[in-house]
Amino acid sequence: MTTPVFNPLKAFNSVLYIISKLKKSDMHKISKILYFADMEHLTMYGRPITGDTYIAMDYGPVPSVVYDAFKAVRGDGASQYLSEAKYMFGIRNRFIVEPLRDADLRYLSKTDIQIIDEVINQYGDYSWTDIVNISHQYAWSNTPLNQAISIENILAEKRQEIEYITYISEFINNQKRVM
Repeated sequence: MTTPVFNPLKAFNSVLYIISKLKKSDMHKISKILYFADMEHLTMYGRPITGDTYIAMDYGPVPSVVYDAFKAVRGDGASQYLSEAKYMFGIRNRFIVEPLRDADLRYLSKTDIQIIDEVINQYGDYSWTDIVNISHQYAWSNTPLNQAISIENILAEKRQEIEYITYISEFINNQKRVM
């Protein structure tokens, strides 16, 4: 099973960018926008935007590192990235994520921004129930609850050819070895 390499600056600046575009910036909506954006970018360009690992939870895929950072900033969890996160966003009313600064777009590529914008345009106005239902597709359904969703399952959900899935998996695994 392949999981990506997390990039905290890209991830947290993606969160800030998403907040600036959404009408309602709760942890759940941001998590689903990140998931769909990472999925689309991975499919189109061979790499996710954030590099977060998504966990199959009851209400759909959750970006594990970003979610841990949200909880740590809220004061009821731990994150190795708390020092970075607490200067970027705060949590109000347990679930509303509020920016403490603007996104630094130097950390996001043009394609990152393009895909995030497309995903927000597609899913940004979805209700909580609708976005939960749409996130319960192949990748989530084929992953045991509370386990990491593999890159292979994400790409299979997007109906990618096995050769492409193998290539991307090997590429990501090679990245990890270099680090």
